[in-house]
Amino acid sequence: MSAAVLITGGLAVTQSAASATTATASPTTSTVPVHRLCSEPSKPGYMACEAVVRTDLKAQKSLGRHDTPKGLGPADLQAAYNLPKDGGKGATVAIVDANDDPNAEKDLAAYRSQYGLPECSTKNGCFKKIDQDGGTKYPAPDQGWAGEISLDVDMVSAACPQCHILLVEAKSANMDDLGAAVNQAVKQGAKYVSNSYGGGEEAADASADNKYFKHPGVAITVSSGDSGYGVEYPAASPYVTAVGGTSLKKDTSTRGWSESVWGTSAGGDGAGSGCSGYGAKPSWQKDTGCAKRAVADVAAVADPATGLAVYDTYQASGWNVYGGTSASAPFIAGVYALAGTPGSGDTPSSYPYAHPDKLNDVTSGSNGSCDGYLCKAGKGYDGPTGLGTPNGVAAFTK
Repeated sequence: MSAAVLITGGLAVTQSAASATTATASPTTSTVPVHRLCSEPSKPGYMACEAVVRTDLKAQKSLGRHDTPKGLGPADLQAAYNLPKDGGKGATVAIVDANDDPNAEKDLAAYRSQYGLPECSTKNGCFKKIDQDGGTKYPAPDQGWAGEISLDVDMVSAACPQCHILLVEAKSANMDDLGAAVNQAVKQGAKYVSNSYGGGEEAADASADNKYFKHPGVAITVSSGDSGYGVEYPAASPYVTAVGGTSLKKDTSTRGWSESVWGTSAGGDGAGSGCSGYGAKPSWQKDTGCAKRAVADVAAVADPATGLAVYDTYQASGWNVYGGTSASAPFIAGVYALAGTPGSGDTPSSYPYAHPDKLNDVTSGSNGSCDGYLCKAGKGYDGPTGLGTPNGVAAFTK
């Protein structure tokens, strides 16, 4: 199937010819003003992180005795997604990012203390930071990626407070360095690896799939993108769980929360989705409008308008409200950890397809313009939210 390149929000992404016929590029839009933490890729093979920060809310450097951070916290997310508070003990979730966050452990401690979560430090063996070679020769620090790292470790903490966290820092945002960090995470024994970055698809992606993402028995999650309708890599890899994004709001329903697609029909800011131009279709994907890999598989909150409280002090001012599919990917990695160790020969991205009834089906909203389900939510599978969002952990195990 031939592919077309669509530029959304400045990032080149790929769509199948079948869907590209009605896809339109449009200026970046959002219901709240945001700033992307990482610069968009300037050349092939490089990735950008998928985190955004709200700019209409003043950062909170410190909190009063009775103050709480703006944005959703762990209790909100555990309630919205029906998650156990005591699961995942001893499981290790790895976070793969580029560059160094010198304040990662200190900021993580502040986040967890604020919300009454168990200590997670180097001292007690819960937290570990390494470079892509497994050592402590950390790469150069970067403000944008440091914010991404803060978001990632905070979201793993929110989903799985008992989990251990392994932060693997790649020396650059080149896919080969990030891929080496993924391999290092698996070498270290992590069964859950989160990747909150993406770039344009390339014909050579199949080679990267086999080198970096084909790890049977390991749940690898990847952000679907923040530029609305269109496909990014490595979310397009058939070996990963591509994680889309929603807007999450409290309501008076039995669940107590409602969700819709993060994005608008005009395109621009929103969860990535679509039909890959190169990635092979996994056998468990049964949608008929895309002959290759369809993105996404599942989703969780990502809309900065219903965003997450995050604590970051590396060239930043403490408490902010973040969003992007950089929030949903590590969160879903934590949910996989709550569900238990994957089968040794399994590709865990297949698990939700065996249990679609165990997910919250998101049926409203869109992230751009297309002919149907690849950009519009509906009953059952759709591109922006996949099969849905967690309702407990049953959909994330065999």
